[in-house]
Amino acid sequence: MTGVIYDSSKIKVYENLGALCNQAGESQEWCDALWQELLADPELYGELLYFMQNRAICGRMNCQGYTLTDLFIWQMDRYNLLHDTGKNTVECRKVDMVLRAFWTMAEMKKDPEKFRKRFDEGRGMDRY
Repeated sequence: MTGVIYDSSKIKVYENLGALCNQAGESQEWCDALWQELLADPELYGELLYFMQNRAICGRMNCQGYTLTDLFIWQMDRYNLLHDTGKNTVECRKVDMVLRAFWTMAEMKKDPEKFRKRFDEGRGMDRY
């Protein structure tokens, strides 16, 4: 079979995403749904590659002025509010918050105004 080029990079990324989701305590169904969102958005997929290679959020892409870093911090604030800790404890699952920041960005790109309102309204207890 000549002329066939096989690129296994997406398989490796999917396997790495599965490992991250497992570490974060997320279900395989949730992981697969996130994977579909990432495949549909090359820019977001690139951000995931950067995260996997560097264990840091790149934060280049944005939607309505919000970057993945902003969404990660928003996830941390939600965690702290819901757990009434005031800060990130050892028990908080930062990998889960990063993955949820990716999910939120994918959803925000579909309906930016909905999320912008949520971010701009503040952090009242009844909002979560």
